[in-house]
Amino acid sequence: MSVNLRSICSGFSYTEQRYNMKNKFTIVNKVRECHEKKWAMTQSELGVLVFVTRQTIAVIEQGRYSPSLETAFRIAREFDIGLEDIFSWDE
Repeated sequence: MSVNLRSICSGFSYTEQRYNMKNKFTIVNKVRECHEKKWAMTQSELGVLVFVTRQTIAVIEQGRYSPSLETAFRIAREFDIGLEDIFSWDE
């Protein structure tokens, strides 16, 4: 059975569709709390350990960017905590 997304989303502009998809769920995280308070680590140090830039860590902390699964797992592994303990849905 094939689903025609155009027929489901008809009546909504592309911008409205993206807004609704983007704002349906928000991923919240405890990255800043972990690297600053628990491990006394800078954004740059964490970035080096998980193979991303300091800027990427900053936008993840701000909630402006959701990391890839690979990066999320690497961050959780560096702090030795479960993925759900550092990243969660804000419904």
